[in-house]
Amino acid sequence: MRAVVQRVTSASVSVDAIEVGKVKEGLLVFLGISKDDTESDANYIVDKISHLRIFEDAMGKMNESIIDKKGDILLVSQFTLYGDVRHGRRPSFTEAASPEQAQLLYEYVVNQCRLLGITIATGTFQSHMMVELTNDGPVTILLDSKKLF
Repeated sequence: MRAVVQRVTSASVSVDAIEVGKVKEGLLVFLGISKDDTESDANYIVDKISHLRIFEDAMGKMNESIIDKKGDILLVSQFTLYGDVRHGRRPSFTEAASPEQAQLLYEYVVNQCRLLGITIATGTFQSHMMVELTNDGPVTILLDSKKLF
């Protein structure tokens, strides 16, 4: 499982020009799910996202998590995080999970975050989405449950 985590002052996602999810200060997380991912991978990603110390404390140091800040997360499914372009110019998505498997794990991640008390907004699974954000910092962190980076 892969995630691109961005600290934002605001972010929103729309489908067919209708806003379906929005957050103010918090995180925008793009989540990619591979065909080999399990709940164990999801638990790793949830733990990392919820406890990443990428928000400034009173001293101006990145020392607080989304839980500490009581911020929100906009979670957007993005299978293209498993696009392989090592050969040729057209991405191969053979490592991405099937839509059915991906949706189950995506919803699992959403629910696990909610169990931690984090407010979650989402996009619409398997839809063409338009995402707007104001990256704060900019701060962008890459996560991989297989610890490839």
